[in-house]
Amino acid sequence: MFLLLFFGNSFGFSANLRTICSIGGAGKRVKFFDFDWKKQIWNLVFLVGAILGGYITSEFLTYPDQVVDISENTIKDLEALGFSAPTSMQPAELFSLENAFTLKGFLILAIGGLMVGFGARYAGGCTSGHAISGIADLQIPSMIAVAGFFIGGLIMTFGIFPLIF
Repeated sequence: MFLLLFFGNSFGFSANLRTICSIGGAGKRVKFFDFDWKKQIWNLVFLVGAILGGYITSEFLTYPDQVVDISENTIKDLEALGFSAPTSMQPAELFSLENAFTLKGFLILAIGGLMVGFGARYAGGCTSGHAISGIADLQIPSMIAVAGFFIGGLIMTFGIFPLIF
C-alpha cells in the first residue's frame, strides 16, 4: 500500500472493469473508457493473481472433510429464512449453478450486479479501493463512502434480504 501511495497509484478492483472495457475498444464509443489502459497493467496482474490465489486456495489448501464453523445464531437466522443447514461458507441457495438459472436467482444476480456496478461508479470506486487505498491516504470522500457501504450492508442484511428470502 505504501508503494502504491508513494508512486501516486490507487488500489481497487472496480478499476479493472474500466481497463478491460478499454482494452476491448469501448473507448471508441464512450469517453469514460478512452484512456491509456497500459498504465493499469499492474492492476490487471493483481486481479489475475487474486483469481489464481482463490483457485489455488480452494483446490489445494483446504481439507475436503473440513466442517465450516458457523455460529448457532447465524444457522438459526439462515434456517428461519429458508436456507438449509450450511455445509460451506457459500449457501447453495445463493451460490449454486442450479439456482443461478432460476428466475429468482437470475433476478438477484442481475439486479445485484447492476446495483454494485452503479454504486461503485457513483462512489468513484469499490469497497476495496475506498476502504484500503482511500482510507490509507486519509481521503474524506473514501471515509464517507465506506460509511455508506456499511450502512447499505446493514440495510440489505436486516431489511431487504429477509424480504427476498
